[in-house]
Amino acid sequence: MKWSKIDFDYNGNGLITLFRTKTKRERTDTLMPRTKQALLDWRDHLKWMRHRTNVINIKTDFVFCHLDGSPIKNFNKAWWRSLEIAGIQDFHFHDLRHTFCSNLILSGAGLKDVKEMIGHKDIAMTDRYSHLTDEHKNNRQNLLAEHYESKN
Repeated sequence: MKWSKIDFDYNGNGLITLFRTKTKRERTDTLMPRTKQALLDWRDHLKWMRHRTNVINIKTDFVFCHLDGSPIKNFNKAWWRSLEIAGIQDFHFHDLRHTFCSNLILSGAGLKDVKEMIGHKDIAMTDRYSHLTDEHKNNRQNLLAEHYESKN
């Protein structure tokens, strides 16, 4: 992810272009307000840290990098340490994609919406990522029961 691929002023929300290394496709999406704010806060933090440590020569445009701009080759150590601090066990970085898909569906999005937002080519892949809670299933069943009752 590069700063030059983020437009914070686009349509009040912001716009980001991502290059997907797995599928070799570029994808452009609007930023959710919390994401936009987190990126702005991160940019300010980097600027402050670079000023504090007198880092002047920034080598790249990467959003997530070392203070000098050099790319982070492996973030596993930081990921596992973060989980340890948070008291989270048996959670992998890729699980975040499952959480994103499930939360989209729980918020009312359809599978096609989720497919587009996660960037899948095939809706069957999206279906594998979207896990519904028992509460969500019960709510849907109750809505269906109300629908049937209104027909009588």
